[in-house]
Formats: sequence, C-alpha cells, structure tokens
Amino acid sequence: MRFLFRILSGALRRAKKYFYIFGNRLFFYLKGVEFGRRLKVYNKIYINGNGSIKIGDDFVFTSGDNINPLCSNLRGSMHVPSNSSSIIIGNHVGISSACIWARERVTIGNDVRIGGNCLIMDNDAHPLDYELRRKDASVAEAEKNIKTAPVEIGDDVWIGAHCLILKGVHIGPRSIIAAGSVVTKDIPSDVIAGGNPCKVIKSLVS
Repeated sequence: MRFLFRILSGALRRAKKYFYIFGNRLFFYLKGVEFGRRLKVYNKIYINGNGSIKIGDDFVFTSGDNINPLCSNLRGSMHVPSNSSSIIIGNHVGISSACIWARERVTIGNDVRIGGNCLIMDNDAHPLDYELRRKDASVAEAEKNIKTAPVEIGDDVWIGAHCLILKGVHIGPRSIIAAGSVVTKDIPSDVIAGGNPCKVIKSLVS
C-alpha cells in the first residue's frame, strides 16, 4: 500500500511539473516576456509591471512547492514597474524562488546559478528623505526620489541561498557569493565573497 502511494504521489508531482512547464510558457508569452528554447518554470510565479523581460535558452526557475527544499513554499517574482524597466537573463540560467526587482535594469549573464530566496533589486524601494516616506507625502514625488542603479551579474556566477544583491552592484564572471550575504558593492571576477557587507574571502585563481 505504501509502495503504491509513493508511486501515485510521484506520478502526480511529475504531472504537475509538466503542467506548469507548458502553462508558464503560455503565461510568459501572454505577459509579453521574450524567452528562448526549453524554458522551464515550475509552479506559480509573479510577473508585474509594464517593463521588458528577455530570457535566453534553457532557463529554469523553481517557485515554491518545496521543489527546492531551501525555498520551502515561497513563490518567485519578477517586477518591471515602468516602461523603461528591464530584466535581461542569458542562457542556461537556474534560479530558485528569487525576487528580481528592476526599476531601471537587472542583467544576469550566461550559466548563472541563483540559490533559494535571493532578492536582487536595483533600487532603494523608498526615498531616503523621511518626509517623502510619510503617509501624506506625494506619491509621484516619492517615486521620483527613489535612488536606482543597474545591477549586473556576470557569466558563471553562483549566488548562494538567501542573498541580497542591492542597487549598483556588478559581480564579475565566475565568482561565488556565499549564502546569506548582503552585496552592497562590486565584487571582482574569480573570487569567493561573503558576509554583511559582502567582501572578498579568497581568490579562485591559483
């Protein structure tokens, strides 16, 4: 009986994965997302805004449903709030339940791995002036004073789970960002970096 239950539950889980693979291709198309071949997005994902999202070939995004145990049941998202916002993702990229928020631009290179529950954002979310953050402040004025700067993640970068990549950061190709890091400044190529704030720990070049 237990053996039969395991077989049945496994079959249902696989069927659900395939349902979302094909369903999300249609969803991305209807949302105006440009994507390449063999896109695989497992489970539901939020896509918000009027900006552009361009994705290369062999993109894999797991979104909750405990597909990646590091993410539990948290759903991933991509936010491009304005017509000038853009997210650009290269080929062979794997992401687990991340939130990518681009007021201006977030660029992710080829062969990048982004671990569970990372937050990548090119803006401060709110203005630094406390008066503009008040409830009765002008929304338009507040939006205009939110600081932004593009984020760029180079080819072959590996970002561990639960990292924050903040505005203006450039991470060089082939570098590794340790889990739980808060990246506030540029990280060069071919290094392991980690901590809060994130700093270079060691070189990967012998």
